[in-house]
Amino acid sequence: MATTTTPAPSTTTSGRGVQPLRAGQGNSFLWHKLHSLSGIVPIGAFLVEHILSNFETVHGPTAYAKQVLFLNSLPLVRVLEWGLIFIPLAFHALYGVFIAFRGRSNVNAYPWAGNRMYVMQRVTGIIAFLYIIQHVWRQRFMGVSLPEHPGAAFAKVQHELANPWMLAIYVIAMIATTWHFAYGIWLFAAKWGITPGDKARKRFGYVCAVVGLALCVMGLASIYAVVTAPPAPEDALPAAHAALTLQRSPVGNQSVVRLAAPTLCS
Repeated sequence: MATTTTPAPSTTTSGRGVQPLRAGQGNSFLWHKLHSLSGIVPIGAFLVEHILSNFETVHGPTAYAKQVLFLNSLPLVRVLEWGLIFIPLAFHALYGVFIAFRGRSNVNAYPWAGNRMYVMQRVTGIIAFLYIIQHVWRQRFMGVSLPEHPGAAFAKVQHELANPWMLAIYVIAMIATTWHFAYGIWLFAAKWGITPGDKARKRFGYVCAVVGLALCVMGLASIYAVVTAPPAPEDALPAAHAALTLQRSPVGNQSVVRLAAPTLCS
């Protein structure tokens, strides 16, 4: 008597696709979703703003100083700085490092693009993490305080990039960070089911590549502008600007408005 057997479900998975995140896939599901989302909002949004702001260096020290002054004159700037930058960045970076060292790469056994991209995403993430630590520490908390002296922003960066080793670090970090962000956008769209199917992912991959390349070129242009510029004055803004504070003083029926000195990281 002939019998039929039901074939066992295949346990192999294709390396070409990216499975969307689904509920119930382990206890770390929520943390993975938060990690994925935080890479786009707010960290990705801040990265774009940061590169756009730094692009003002191509217009010289005064233009850059005014941009730093504007950013740090925003209401509740310290709350924004910690709530939307430092804390989310720390979570995304530390959890990303945890994923990188906990995950397993099979790039040698399965050398297709997906595995290489997986490795590159982890490597560029670690590079970006180490760079951001030193960058924030040196530019935000060491030396002249840019919140009180926004006019010193260009000169401070220029002094740092005068060191060839620091220049190399900045260039490598810019390439790594923009690559990490661009591929992170692609991963986010794939894992959240925004781009179902190989064709949609391939097309969106071109969009992400263009975005990443544009940001990288702008970032490198900013570095080039600082390095090739004549020595900047220690304070590119008049002394009166550096002493500005956010307050309104009634004068008759009018108010005198004074802007605050900066500080979102330069």
